Amino acid sequence: MSAPTDERTALVFEDTAYSYAQLDGLAGGLAAELARRGVRAGDRVALMSSNRPEWVVAVKAIWRLGAAVVLFSPAWKRTEAAHAVAITSPSYGVGDHPVLAGLLPTLSLDEPITPEPNFRSATDQAVSDLPVPNPAADAVLVFSSGTTGLPKAVRHTHRSLRAAVVHWQDALELTSADRIQVTTPPSHILGLLNIATALELGIWMRLHPKFELNRMLECIERDKITVEMAVAPIALAMANHPSLESYDLSSLRFIMWGATPVTPSVAETVTRRSGVPWVPAYGASELPVIACNPTQGARLDTVGKPVHGVSLRVVSLDTGAELGPEETGEIQLRSPSLMSGYLPESETALSMDGSWYRTGDVGYVETDGWLHLTDRSKEMIKVRGYQVAPAEVEGVLLGHPGVTDAAVFGVPDPAHGESIIAAVVLAGPDTDKGADAGKLDPLSLTDYVAERLARYKKPRAVIVVDEIPRLPSGKALRRVLKQRFLEEAGRGRAAVS
Repeated sequence: MSAPTDERTALVFEDTAYSYAQLDGLAGGLAAELARRGVRAGDRVALMSSNRPEWVVAVKAIWRLGAAVVLFSPAWKRTEAAHAVAITSPSYGVGDHPVLAGLLPTLSLDEPITPEPNFRSATDQAVSDLPVPNPAADAVLVFSSGTTGLPKAVRHTHRSLRAAVVHWQDALELTSADRIQVTTPPSHILGLLNIATALELGIWMRLHPKFELNRMLECIERDKITVEMAVAPIALAMANHPSLESYDLSSLRFIMWGATPVTPSVAETVTRRSGVPWVPAYGASELPVIACNPTQGARLDTVGKPVHGVSLRVVSLDTGAELGPEETGEIQLRSPSLMSGYLPESETALSMDGSWYRTGDVGYVETDGWLHLTDRSKEMIKVRGYQVAPAEVEGVLLGHPGVTDAAVFGVPDPAHGESIIAAVVLAGPDTDKGADAGKLDPLSLTDYVAERLARYKKPRAVIVVDEIPRLPSGKALRRVLKQRFLEEAGRGRAAVS
């Protein structure tokens, strides 16, 4: 990945701005220190850090050495980090997290970095003069945010990551005139993609230490942000913000909604209150940019059409045969931006159907190419032989004025195969849902769903929770809710309505 090296502002963090030249000098200094510690081309280097400018510097430094960066989530505990080390075998670590330092020899990002823009390698060759890394060599390993099992490492080469950046640029019509901010963890594919694209195109970028809604809104107004990126929790927070109208968000061309299916009622609330439209998009760790809506005239009921360079087909969940338009099945993909494989390597073959990547997502394509997601194949609920998509039931529940968040899962049922359970967060009087929202009888929600969907999609029970557990990407951890429900039911204490 290349990037400008001039005095234009590349990155802003808190009150400090960094030019491209400054980032390049810091990357040279960090690369020099890593080289002195034995890091060489072809090595893997683990990066476990909070959101900070040094995170960006570290990625650039590792790439300048011809090594691959392995992105660890700063939210991981020791067991999770140890699993990541075991399957990726990094030779060194960089970061600010004690968990990583306890597992690997680690260079601390809390130590000052001495800029070395003219750093020379062990062969006395200036890093800036080194050949471009082999396009087929690993550039980055990110971890899949799957909702079941231990995470797998997703390997992206310089070629596949570059293809993803081009796809993102085309899909969102991004130019050097745009201004963005990154509030999601850079260790997730969306954060990495946004940062890599901004550096490649010369886009002004603000990096936040963590997500704070008011701070995000203030910066849109002050920094004249043109494109905002949101996942489900951010969208929900915006919709429920009591003073959203007080912020001037007119600089935004649109807000991109990714990582989870759009909830139309939430998106429509934000647009009504702010005047800003949404652009739904669809991607995965394995193939970062799959489909996107047009930046003008986007639809909330679809993730858009496949981007140029991505081939898509839908196959039967039962037979694997390719299906036609309007028929629901598993979505499969081919693209230059597809990962080169997983670690452990044994997982790669299981994810492929010949040359096609099996997403595990369920959906269908309209006759004119619009792609619809219905759910994850592994999370589909079978009720009396019928397939029920949790996201469909969740969308109805989130349309109720008394519900601010919801997640739906299935539990074993001897009579029907599985029963549907809905976990909901009820609105309080200080949200946009209204002052009477807190008076809702949760039991009434089962009839609310039954009035809008087929009867077999009606939840057997509704449980009220304080919050829906989610991954950093915004995906609901349905398996966690299911486990809690079954444990409570086993003790005879499941709090259902």
